Amino acid sequence: MEAEAPYHSPMTASTEKEYILGTHDEEARRLGFQHRLWSDLAHATWKRAGVLPGHKVLDAGCGPGFALMDLAQIVTIAPATSPGGVAVGVDESARYIERANAAAEVRGLSRESVAIVGDVQRLRETLGAQKAVLEPLGCSGDGVFDLVFMRWVLCFVPRPQDVINDAAKLLKQGGRFAVNDYFNYESMALAPRCDAFERVVGAVGKSWRSRGGDPDIMGRVPAMCRAAGLRVTHLDCEQRVARSGDSMWAWPDTFFRIFVPTLVEHGFLAQKDADAFTSDWAKWAADPDAFCHLPTVYHLVAEKA
Repeated sequence: MEAEAPYHSPMTASTEKEYILGTHDEEARRLGFQHRLWSDLAHATWKRAGVLPGHKVLDAGCGPGFALMDLAQIVTIAPATSPGGVAVGVDESARYIERANAAAEVRGLSRESVAIVGDVQRLRETLGAQKAVLEPLGCSGDGVFDLVFMRWVLCFVPRPQDVINDAAKLLKQGGRFAVNDYFNYESMALAPRCDAFERVVGAVGKSWRSRGGDPDIMGRVPAMCRAAGLRVTHLDCEQRVARSGDSMWAWPDTFFRIFVPTLVEHGFLAQKDADAFTSDWAKWAADPDAFCHLPTVYHLVAEKA
């Protein structure tokens, strides 16, 4: 339903503000569940982008590192003809970066995988500040990565063109920029139709836009890629439906459980509308014939000529 790690303004580790959904243990577990449900699309995108053992990859907006660890396990295996690759993650949450690096340590990937704190809108600046860490890995400077990947990140940042411009500069010639993100997010609907549900979805979109985000960001990404010197080689979408009682139903369920109170707290949703939604959602969750038309996730791959 949301970004791997929703954007918030740059903060130092000591003054870090919470993401709109928080960086607490419950949210980290929810993101892990979300990754499992959507990991097949991420892997299909990486396959389309030609990710191979030995590649150097950057996961921009990596959150707690679920996709980053999958990428690391692919690229850090050493092919017979060359050294193993490297996986680098960037995220603004120091708490999530600690989780990602701890996961790499547990999986024995800490020598080839590193996650660092930084603003995805300043990717080159962030990586440049970590030259001492990245240079031994061969990931310092422009033109070093085979892949820059972003999942549910561009829809939250106020300056997505800056992100894509930096990603293009960090890529090797022939390197790929790969994105999973939303277009027409607010087409999300409950069946049978439910007015309270539609008010909540509208409030979600309004809350993202209030922070400079765009729940229809994928409609703008192809043009931004072209402006950055990237050629779109693949664009498609994944439309999923959640039925009451299946595992995909838990994706919107856990999102709304965390986010609806936040919408009320920040004035995007009236308490009476939140109460009506909670009541209606519980009713539809118990209805074996109900289903939820989920927001459409687009997958794009662009190549640096």
